[in-house]
Amino acid sequence: MPSTKSFQRWQIGEVTITRVIEMEVAGGTKFILPQANPSAVLEMPWLVPHFATPDGKLIMSIHALVIETKDRLMLVDTCIGNDKIRAIPNWHQLSLPFLEDLADAGYRCDQFDTVMCTHLHVDHVGWNTRLVEGVWVPTFPNARYLVAAEEFHYWQQAGPDERGDDIFGDSVAPVMEAGLMDLVEADHQVAPEVRLMPTPGHSPGHVSVHITSQGQRAVITGDCIHHPCQIEKTDWASTADFDQQASTETRQKFLAEFSDSPVLIIGTHFATPTAGFIKAQDGHHILEPYLST
Repeated sequence: MPSTKSFQRWQIGEVTITRVIEMEVAGGTKFILPQANPSAVLEMPWLVPHFATPDGKLIMSIHALVIETKDRLMLVDTCIGNDKIRAIPNWHQLSLPFLEDLADAGYRCDQFDTVMCTHLHVDHVGWNTRLVEGVWVPTFPNARYLVAAEEFHYWQQAGPDERGDDIFGDSVAPVMEAGLMDLVEADHQVAPEVRLMPTPGHSPGHVSVHITSQGQRAVITGDCIHHPCQIEKTDWASTADFDQQASTETRQKFLAEFSDSPVLIIGTHFATPTAGFIKAQDGHHILEPYLST
């Protein structure tokens, strides 16, 4: 097996889930979770050292998650991508070794049969396409790209955002034009072990991904929970949420369903170790990290 320094793996029954990192950084999250100032973060000491620094800065990750079953190879969310024109300076025209890291984890782009987009925000669709001789082409040419129909139609009508980012134009439309996109219901059964799970609020058709095998279960959050601090502070809605009241209600329902259960929670933006179990503690909830070996 290749070195696991650039990725992590978890086993859920017969299903293997692999995290491949595009970037992981501390700080710079004020525009996403303005409530999470250092003093407020330090009131949650369980966040340190994995999810916050000793001085109260949040640590966040952008990564993709591979789901491998005995006969399927699937990818959940595709990060920011290279060469994209973006208003956020640290995301603008990147040149990162994500595809090389994916290969180091043992996966070629042409092996994937499915790409699932939990939603169509900039940091979840970037590697849907790559630039080839000036043209955006699907990165995973043999995959069906699954998007909730409500999500797709909302962003199709929205057009480029006010910052000028044409996320739909460079990372979504080319896949549809190539005939590789399927618009599905928010509870779509992807494979016997994998189904989508509606978790609305962050975006109109936002979904999480539920995995079950041999009695074991895991959930990939998408952005219904951006950071583990929102497990304790469910009312800390993101500035990027389409409907902050709905996103808060989704988090509360999520905790009610999965708290004190053996379901492994894998955060789409959770920093290393990325996965854990939701536990009730002293009148609130925390994420107990799963420190896999």
